[in-house]
Amino acid sequence: MGHSRLKFLGMVGLALMLLAACGSSPAPASKTYKIGLVTDTGGLNDKSFNHLADVGLEKAKTDFKVQGDVVESHSGDDYVPNLTHFATLNYDLVIGVGFLMATAVGTVSGQFPNIHFAIIDGAGTDANGVDLKHPNVQSLYFSEQDAGAMVGVIAGMLEKEGKSKKTQHVISAVGGISIPPVNHYIAGYKWAATMEDPSIKVLVGYSNDFTDPAKCKNVANNQISAKSDILFQVAGGCGLGVLQAAGQAGVYSIGVDADQKDSDPSVIASALKKVDVATYTAIKNVVNGQFTAGALTFNIANDGAGYALDNITLPADIQTELDNVKAKIKAGTLTPPSDIPA
Repeated sequence: MGHSRLKFLGMVGLALMLLAACGSSPAPASKTYKIGLVTDTGGLNDKSFNHLADVGLEKAKTDFKVQGDVVESHSGDDYVPNLTHFATLNYDLVIGVGFLMATAVGTVSGQFPNIHFAIIDGAGTDANGVDLKHPNVQSLYFSEQDAGAMVGVIAGMLEKEGKSKKTQHVISAVGGISIPPVNHYIAGYKWAATMEDPSIKVLVGYSNDFTDPAKCKNVANNQISAKSDILFQVAGGCGLGVLQAAGQAGVYSIGVDADQKDSDPSVIASALKKVDVATYTAIKNVVNGQFTAGALTFNIANDGAGYALDNITLPADIQTELDNVKAKIKAGTLTPPSDIPA
């Protein structure tokens, strides 16, 4: 009897604590914040950054009083209408996913100065790519080179130690389109791999596409023919073709943005870009009345970038080197480049 009474009192105490927590919330209890997410052409099933943006939105829906809606873009012509759709409906925050949406965000944020916008991987720009610095636009940037460097350490050390599949001191990267977020990843990857194995050759190719796996598979197969032993995909949904090509050729691959270990058994690691963390942060700021224009940058130091180890067990010395390099990047004593080294 006494035990159940204590249990009951404990539950009352918990209920009172929950009521107190609700009471201290900075958001008015009656307001439901409306968040609109516009994907780029990769769509929600890219297993990459559009997917991660949606993960961040779903977490915000769980944690805050938020109505979250998603519209997928099927071509670049959809960006302005899709952003305008949410702005016209007076949403509290409209999020554009991806660098390719920069001009569209610049245009629509200028037409709706009272609506908050956030854009992943870019700013609201004019037609020439110049940041319009609109006071209602927040840029969510990443130091992709930090994540690229971590997987570059793995690739370089596996080659140096003769522990990859063929050990020909050739690795590669397949980019989607040659834009800054893609090239930052490749820059860190090439820099770190060369630091670990100075004899390494790093091949870089582009599919000029973020959606069609066949186009990336084609670039990957050419790199495999040129003896690439470890292939890093930096091409969103298109890059799933890189992982498949590596698997079919019996070499290693590296995923991008999200943890892609389940996409193909060849995936030994993934370079992580925590788009979910950035999306969630942008929503949280609006809910808390703390929206700020300008840039937020996510990197290894603030846990906005990193890596996952996937279908491989690394030798202890490689793990030690990974830990060392990560600590140095975090401390600022090692700085991966944002431009691909010559």
